[in-house]
Amino acid sequence: MPSTLIERPAPPAAASARDAAPKRRTRVFALAEARWAMAALVVFLIALPLQLTGAPVWAWGPLYALTYITGGWEPGWEGLKALKDKTLDVDLLMVVAAIGAASIGQVMDGALLIVIFATSGALEALATARTQDAVRGLLDLAPAIATRLADDGREETVATADLAVGDTILVRPGERVGTDGRVLDGASEVDQATITGEPLPVAKETGDEVFAGTLNGTGALRVKVERDASDSVIARIVAMVEEASETKAPTQLFIEKVEQRYSLGMVAATLAVFAIPLGFGADLTSSLLRAMTFMIVASPCAVVLATMPPLLSAIANAGRHGVLVKSAVVMERLGQIDAVALDKTGTLTEGTPRVTDIRPLTGRNLDEDRLLALAAAAEHPSEHPLARAIVDAARTRGLDIPETRDFNSTPGIGVTATVNGAAIAVGGPARLLGGATDPRSARTAALAEELENDGRTAVLVERDGIPVGILGIADRLRQDAAATVTALKALTGSTPMLVTGDNSRAAARLAAEVGIVADDVHAGLLPQDKVEVVRRLEAHGRKVLVIGDGVNDAPALAAAHTGIAMGRAGSDLALETADAVIVRDELATVPKVVALSRAARRLVVQNLVIAGVFITGLVVCDLVATLPLPLGVLGHEGSTVIVGLNGLRLLRDAAWKRASTEGGSVQ
Repeated sequence: MPSTLIERPAPPAAASARDAAPKRRTRVFALAEARWAMAALVVFLIALPLQLTGAPVWAWGPLYALTYITGGWEPGWEGLKALKDKTLDVDLLMVVAAIGAASIGQVMDGALLIVIFATSGALEALATARTQDAVRGLLDLAPAIATRLADDGREETVATADLAVGDTILVRPGERVGTDGRVLDGASEVDQATITGEPLPVAKETGDEVFAGTLNGTGALRVKVERDASDSVIARIVAMVEEASETKAPTQLFIEKVEQRYSLGMVAATLAVFAIPLGFGADLTSSLLRAMTFMIVASPCAVVLATMPPLLSAIANAGRHGVLVKSAVVMERLGQIDAVALDKTGTLTEGTPRVTDIRPLTGRNLDEDRLLALAAAAEHPSEHPLARAIVDAARTRGLDIPETRDFNSTPGIGVTATVNGAAIAVGGPARLLGGATDPRSARTAALAEELENDGRTAVLVERDGIPVGILGIADRLRQDAAATVTALKALTGSTPMLVTGDNSRAAARLAAEVGIVADDVHAGLLPQDKVEVVRRLEAHGRKVLVIGDGVNDAPALAAAHTGIAMGRAGSDLALETADAVIVRDELATVPKVVALSRAARRLVVQNLVIAGVFITGLVVCDLVATLPLPLGVLGHEGSTVIVGLNGLRLLRDAAWKRASTEGGSVQ
């Protein structure tokens, strides 16, 4: 081992694998809303005792006016801008109510309304900032600098943002890995709990993948950079979760649509509450005070805040655990699914198949190496997992892969290319043979069937339209595949289906291993056939979740109620088409994120009930009895804060653990 790997001793026990990076946490007074709210509160607390002790008006009057300005100018200005766009903002109504209270001599009550309203707004802003902190704080896990090794072995300290794909870095004991990459040399145990959620450090040696932000143990590692800093697992989680946070769920859009009509109706009702008693002889002051109180307690602030905090908190939590949910719409829809369709290769299996058999056909003047080289050349431009397996097998044997021209890929069928002047086709035997019955095709089909009966996926190689050999490829089942199928069955009430382009024998064999019954196995499917399976289910009222990774899964991912792509092995098209991405290919996170979505939906309902009960109760109290304005303000703003904080419960790791329990405790 090179000496540079052992120059520095391991750090003391204090720098254990459980040390966490400093948490990114927004300071309260870094928020403008908090500063203005504090200013309003301080001025109010100075004015209140002056008024209560009988000081002259000139002593406390200007202070109350300053309270109105410091606490109310920002929501008032935003409300006026919204009004310019012909939108009635609830914040503006609160400011109007405070000014209305002051106009009838209730200066202290109006100032109290402004203070509580400003404080509530500051708490909401802080809650939103802390939600963003929970996601962006992942960036703090990745160190700002790394030790790059030059070609001559020299070490140089560089910013991780300056690392390029192909660079080699040195990660000493106790240091955090600076980038996503692969171990070139060395052995250690790496704590990647912050990225994968694994409770124990994972042994890493040559060839293993490591992630930015994970903590190296007692060994030293040379790591080859495989992704830019902006494309690391952590950076992708942050970027996609922040993008998702900008979207709005259907429930939220409906609430906002109703809010405008509700606000206009509330203004009309406020005028009625003021005018009707006045018409029956009530005095002006009491009628106006009741009307102002009514407008405050009937405002739908808590209802508007009921939806997004739970959904955004769930998105942030899922992102921390390696599931990128692309929008609040998707997070809401995930909890609605009642049927699941799973792809085989790359989804239930690891997606890293290996060539196990190379069978040149007799009379074709090809040995194993030449057959494999031809297939690898044709498959080289493809990103399909089976293509990668063929190319990797050729490279493992040290074969020269010829140049390829005129490459073409047909999802579900195979690839064609020109190699050394010959037209090479690589694909499924059933597709390429096309039902031919001549003796040569029959022998080829029999050989393919033999491989498939042994659980292999058979790949036929043709040269100038003539079969020249068959490759047998096998993939390993994911360790958590069977447990995930069981958990999804418990969540949806029905056994997941297997939809694959692979042969029926290989599909049936794998389905039996994971607990999918024979009636739910759909094999030999083209991309359009997978779409048809999804549409057939949805025609019967089912809401289908499709989980896949390849180009041939993309149409089904797009057609489904919700689509999830496997991030590490997935094709670019599948990742782009899917509604959510499993960054680390942990299939077990699927039932967990479904359960988390359902928890978010339950919190939305809870919040709507809380908001409805508060609004109804306060309105009835104001109309039937006499509700003091300060008590109305306290009840209204209190319900808004309760609803907001209730939604943020899903930010906690405990929420993910509960989702794991509901999702069948998949490990």
